[in-house]
Amino acid sequence: MRIVIVGAGVAGCIMARSLSRLPGVEAICLERVAQGDHAESGTGLNIGPNARLALQVHDPALADIITAAGLPWRTWRISLTDGTVLFDLPLSEVAHNDGWRIRWSELYRVLREAAAPAVSYDCAIADIARDGASIAWQQGGASRRLDNIDLLIAADGRYSQVRRLLAGEPASRMVGVAISRVLVPDSSNGLIDDYEQWFNGPNRLLAFRVPPDHVYVATAFPIPADQPIPESLKRPDALRAAFTPRSGHLSDQSRWLIDTVCANVADVHWARMQEHDVLYADPRAPVLYLGDAAHGMVPTLGQGATQAIEDAAVAAGLIAREWTAGRRDPRAWLSTIEALRRERMHFTMEFSRDATDTMLEGADPVAGTLHKTEAEFMAKLRRLYQEVPGLPAMAKS
Repeated sequence: MRIVIVGAGVAGCIMARSLSRLPGVEAICLERVAQGDHAESGTGLNIGPNARLALQVHDPALADIITAAGLPWRTWRISLTDGTVLFDLPLSEVAHNDGWRIRWSELYRVLREAAAPAVSYDCAIADIARDGASIAWQQGGASRRLDNIDLLIAADGRYSQVRRLLAGEPASRMVGVAISRVLVPDSSNGLIDDYEQWFNGPNRLLAFRVPPDHVYVATAFPIPADQPIPESLKRPDALRAAFTPRSGHLSDQSRWLIDTVCANVADVHWARMQEHDVLYADPRAPVLYLGDAAHGMVPTLGQGATQAIEDAAVAAGLIAREWTAGRRDPRAWLSTIEALRRERMHFTMEFSRDATDTMLEGADPVAGTLHKTEAEFMAKLRRLYQEVPGLPAMAKS
């Protein structure tokens, strides 16, 4: 059986590593960038405990590799920029295990090394047959083509070329929040470590430390959903004013973060928070969509890369079990994966969207954060972090 994976990102690498190990399966992963090129992924990310749970069950050796490359995510704290603590949650209260903190570039490096030699680099997709059975690409100045593909897996990100060519460009829904991110050397002298957020009104700072010695800093501000990010918002004076309370008092953490963002404003990457509809299985062809290609979601709960890992762990595990049992119909696999993942994804996207309430225009971060201490929110967190449909029964022990 021939399986082609487009994209050696999070989901693509996990799928390539897993499927290439199945006897009788030819698994080929086509990646756009050159080997060793992780320049476009220069920031940090937190990966939820649910992803670590899923990968620990599906591929414990790979989970251990990521653990060694990152730091544990064990706490979630929310404060005001004046230092008033509103929420301080040990993840052990809602999860069976820690999450991870890691640089994007380091995550890509370890995943791509783990997926070698199934990954082929510097591949620019030129054409894909509507039935998913053929794909053409350019590589090293040469035209290449593969036919007789039994399963095509699109793991090529939020702006998936495969999804655009075969299913059409998904419509983006803007949430009404501008976000920025930057990765800087850690000069905080211990002020910043695990995952924390600081609010001044709906304006939010977020930061945590990642190896080897850096701090990831993100900001969020309410903007009209139908408008671009104002250039005036990106100036140091505007950033400083946005996070300084009326009292003028800033905690040491907030002051360091504000100074750091303002000093590195030229390196800050800006985007608008958005989401798009879920699509796992193409109804007209044996094509599977995973990760951001399947579901663009808001990043509020750190579930982007987390759900890509979940997707791949569940899908690869299901395919391996079916293959071993002699059930080798890709369309049947897709139906099962769709059934396992769709409801889970709708829950995760809705929960992430609802958790964005403290960043919307007119939001009260105190009231919104206090809501997060209530039983209903905690129950949803436990469901998010502890329940991954489609994992073998041993995952629940």
